[in-house]
Amino acid sequence: MDQTLPATVVLPSGTARIAWRRSSRARRVSLRIHPADGSVIVTLPLRATYKAGMALLMDHADWVSDRLAALPEAIRFEPGACVPIGGVPHLIRHTPQARGGAWIEDGALHVSGAPDFVQRRVRDFLRQEARRRLTALTAVKAAAIGIAPLRVTIKDTSSRWGSCAPDRTIALSWRLVLAPDFVQDYVVAHEAAHLRHMNHGPHFWSLVQHLTPHRHAAMVWLKAEGTRLLRIG
Repeated sequence: MDQTLPATVVLPSGTARIAWRRSSRARRVSLRIHPADGSVIVTLPLRATYKAGMALLMDHADWVSDRLAALPEAIRFEPGACVPIGGVPHLIRHTPQARGGAWIEDGALHVSGAPDFVQRRVRDFLRQEARRRLTALTAVKAAAIGIAPLRVTIKDTSSRWGSCAPDRTIALSWRLVLAPDFVQDYVVAHEAAHLRHMNHGPHFWSLVQHLTPHRHAAMVWLKAEGTRLLRIG
């Protein structure tokens, strides 16, 4: 991609950051909002021009402004911020003289060390907690159907909460640890069901229903609150 392309654009709502993408799979110029950082992603087919991307962006300036304005407020990993763990709010408390990195105590997430370490230590703690909780939950769901995953990986994705590859590798977003337990239960059950059915047919959904009672409630929750999870961190 041409490095001279503009990194920002002035919209009715103010200045917005642009991320340019060139895709061999794209058939037309498209726009989308990255929910985590609020950038405007402009995707161009191989032969599309930069001007075509800018023209589409300007033609849909009001739409982009409305979508950016609708994004939930971002929550940063800093002292005084409140982050959900298992859906329960936890205040980040910086205790510089303490030892232990980051830990949960009395309903708060305590972080030791210098102020510059807070963001990284909170993120590392949440990823480790996600690995602990989600790996254990995956083992339970997989045992229920008698098929073990090859491995469970924890990732940071913005387009899906989980996936199951043909080689039986299950990938889950660490951000699920922020969601209520019933949401975690559904997403893990969904991916575990793919160990037996690599599709979304009737047998797949029947197995999901067998593995969790939370399918419908979790899908409703994720539709309403999923973007909020992506704005944390």
